[in-house]
Amino acid sequence: MLQKYYNLKRLLKFHFLVLIFLSCSDSDDDYVIIDDNSNWTQKEFKMNYDGLERVYILYKPKNFSENAPLVMMLHGYSSNRNNILSYSQMNSIADRNGFMVCYPQGSITPLTGQTHWNANLQMSDVNDIGFLSNLVSNIQQQYKTSKENVFVSGMSNGGFMSYTLGCEKSDIFKAVASITGTMSGYDWQNCSPAYKIPILQMSGTNDLTVPWDGTMNTALGWGGAPHILEVMEFWSDINNCIEDEIINFPDVDKTDYSTVSLTKKKGGSYDNEVWFYKVDGGGHDWPGAWGNQDINASEEIWKFFKKHLN
Repeated sequence: MLQKYYNLKRLLKFHFLVLIFLSCSDSDDDYVIIDDNSNWTQKEFKMNYDGLERVYILYKPKNFSENAPLVMMLHGYSSNRNNILSYSQMNSIADRNGFMVCYPQGSITPLTGQTHWNANLQMSDVNDIGFLSNLVSNIQQQYKTSKENVFVSGMSNGGFMSYTLGCEKSDIFKAVASITGTMSGYDWQNCSPAYKIPILQMSGTNDLTVPWDGTMNTALGWGGAPHILEVMEFWSDINNCIEDEIINFPDVDKTDYSTVSLTKKKGGSYDNEVWFYKVDGGGHDWPGAWGNQDINASEEIWKFFKKHLN
């Protein structure tokens, strides 16, 4: 009887060591820290992907239930997950609508020492397409979020990355919302999504960081896409949109020296729409947080995603 006990003890120890080895190995197998405590709303996790330790924050509202939508929020160049969580205030919108929000962290590129998303750029070889797609899969498996309603939005470089995912992973991401972003040079030249995908874009006419007229410097692969209106026509054609609806928002805050108009391109395949918000006089801003105060960018993003729920 005693010998059986020691044999069992050795067997359990062996399995434990195997699990530790698999978790710490440098292989391309991915793992996520399993959370057995469901009594949380916001929590940070770590995940190994492609030899890099990646970090992300999940927000799970109290009214969350299985098959709820998942919204990915991507920060801008040199920024981080906590910043976009703070200024977007997307958690409060999730509270009212019951969806899960994920705030992933971009990696640092040795070329500049700054955080970034590799939106098919020429500044790193980080596989962010694979990382973000795999992260979605892990969240779906662990929390049973919807496989049909996965959305991605981002600010600036996060907007670039959102377009990249729309181009290359339209089987996973069902709609894209870019705030002050555009398509990278590579994406503009090569984008051919497998599925038609709705697009939202907000651009300021006075944005000097990502000029809306397409005059970005082509260094490191950032520039190359044309005027943002031409980008909108590209996505409108993909979705076979046949009519425009124009909405001029009231200038409720005259101290921001900007106004907003929305062009909805409608009548497309699967009822997909392309929404373009022109912030006349606006800069590289997240409306509602800073810059224009006539609209709230995050509220508009969810309104757009909600319109395209399956």
